[in-house]
Amino acid sequence: MFESLQDRLGSILNGLTGRGALSEADVSAALREVRRALLEADVALDVVRSFTEKVREKAVGAEILKSIKPGQMVVKIVHDELVDMLGSEGVTIDLNAPAPVVIMMVGLQGSGKTTTTGKIANRMKTRDKKKVLMASLDTRRPAAQEQLRQLGVQTGVDTLPIIAGQSPTDIAARAVQAAKLGGHDIVILDTAGRTHIDEPLMIEMAEIKRKSNPHEILLVADALTGQDAVNLARNFDERVGITGLVLTRMDGDGRGGAALSMRAVTGKPIKLIGVGEKMGELEEFHPRRVADRILGMGDIISLVEKAAENIDAEKAAAMAAKMAKGKFDLNDLADQLRQMQKMGGMGGIMGLMPGMAGMKDKMASAGLDDKLFGRQIAIISSMTKAERANPDMLKHSRKKRIAAGSGTDAADINKLLKMHRQMADMMKMMGGKGKGGMMKQMMGGLASKMGLGGLGGGGMPDLSSLDPKQLEALQKQAEAAGLKPGGMPGLGGGGLPGLGGAKLPGLGGFPGLPGLPKKK
Repeated sequence: MFESLQDRLGSILNGLTGRGALSEADVSAALREVRRALLEADVALDVVRSFTEKVREKAVGAEILKSIKPGQMVVKIVHDELVDMLGSEGVTIDLNAPAPVVIMMVGLQGSGKTTTTGKIANRMKTRDKKKVLMASLDTRRPAAQEQLRQLGVQTGVDTLPIIAGQSPTDIAARAVQAAKLGGHDIVILDTAGRTHIDEPLMIEMAEIKRKSNPHEILLVADALTGQDAVNLARNFDERVGITGLVLTRMDGDGRGGAALSMRAVTGKPIKLIGVGEKMGELEEFHPRRVADRILGMGDIISLVEKAAENIDAEKAAAMAAKMAKGKFDLNDLADQLRQMQKMGGMGGIMGLMPGMAGMKDKMASAGLDDKLFGRQIAIISSMTKAERANPDMLKHSRKKRIAAGSGTDAADINKLLKMHRQMADMMKMMGGKGKGGMMKQMMGGLASKMGLGGLGGGGMPDLSSLDPKQLEALQKQAEAAGLKPGGMPGLGGGGLPGLGGAKLPGLGGFPGLPGLPKKK
């Protein structure tokens, strides 16, 4: 998400930071480009005008003239205004009300209300340990109620039994009553939509609101809505009174104009974003982190959280123990590759690393995309148990058999083996003997400062219990200890897998990327 905006703003602001002094004309020229970039990203004109004026007021003041690095100061101002536009702090769904807490989902037809209802219910059941009841109030769309029932079966969440012929307002009243009798903590009402905003829809929403008295009214909007997002948000807010926004299909939108526009126009927080079709692909919206990513500053906290969610703690501990002995076979490499796939692949991880988003295209052109991981896993899967444990066994005849089984060729297998040797050498260096080797020295000191056990072995600690402030403190401690975010040692016990000696400039010195040359 925000990829096109990230690329445009990155190139504009990089031009400013490279200069020793800035004139008012320089700032004006840059802001004209920023304005054009925001408009191309489908941000509403009023929002763009307000944003650029605020930046201009601060960027041509005395603060900039006195600054040692005026270009960087302008970047900071743009960053701060982006954060302000998106909302200073992340806001989650408010459950601070007597049970059952009623959440009403509103939006146009096709925006993803029903799927989002299932995702939110699944999230509250698994993460918050709440008893949730879902009810479909959509009596217009064929099989809408059946769709929600199937999502309930899939996620193990209760759904209100379907009674044919009931009106949406009657279903809403019955859902609240059923939730009270069933001891549910939360009831989510999935309302009907239309292809466009009309008066009957608004009257129906207002009547459902009166009957159910919802604590939260969430507007579900497609991130691809574009400029019309402003009218959509404004109409629903004026007629129904929304408390927050949920943006769907954020993974398919490289522009992000809807996110920037809707928050600025309504003043209501974006609470959640959908980043995929699966039930678990729903994320909280953190304005500061998103602003960091738009300006190419990376998002290490989100990367750490994603690692904590996707990495198996037991496997990480076992990997750390093997590292300490200097062992790393092809089974371990396959585990690393699968964990990277779970975390969004190379592109997803690179996008969260400071200064690395611009390298994704170069890596793809060098053949280092997520398809490479699939081929490498296929090669390893075509080997016998003994071959995976002892790669030295792989002679010509064995390689020929493996290539036939995995749909690759001997050259691909040789590249994989070379990458494995590089990683194995690095694991020996990191595992070390004596006082604990490089990995323990780097991570052990960080662990003692943070008071976190489990970092010393090089594995991934259980970070799921840390709050955002502790995660931010962890990031600052890592930077103070000289750990560059790109290395991320400890993701699954072994850092990022090697990239087979790819000649990509500017990536030197990352602990998890053996084979890449150091920047000269």
